[in-house]
Amino acid sequence: MFGISFSELLLVGLVALVVLGPERLPGAARTAGLWVGRLKRSFNAIKQEVEREIGADEIRRQLHNEHILSMEQEARRILNPQSVTPDPATTPVSEPQPAVAAAAPEAAPVPPAPVAAAPAATPAPAAAAPTEPTQPPRAP
Repeated sequence: MFGISFSELLLVGLVALVVLGPERLPGAARTAGLWVGRLKRSFNAIKQEVEREIGADEIRRQLHNEHILSMEQEARRILNPQSVTPDPATTPVSEPQPAVAAAAPEAAPVPPAPVAAAPAATPAPAAAAPTEPTQPPRAP
């Protein structure tokens, strides 16, 4: 893990034996092992918590982006309804229209119908000013 070879571990063990003595060495090794185990568990818990938070942030960001995308599509559909193409899977198939006979006798041209005065055109709704998108609800 740290690049410590067996000979280096043996040297550390011999120094510990000389410094602590044979009576206190087993207790010191046990205590050192407990502390190392606690540190490993602590680091693993922190690592898992960070990964969980990163995952939650990513999910939150993805939901927020999907919400913005759906709002944008809805705005496009409302503002420009002609450009919306129907889904071919859900659109019913219509019967073909019979063709007008090309050899029909020529009829006199029909004069156009008189056009009544058109009512005053209502002003188009003003485009809403862009606002900050709302944040999705936070998970508890």
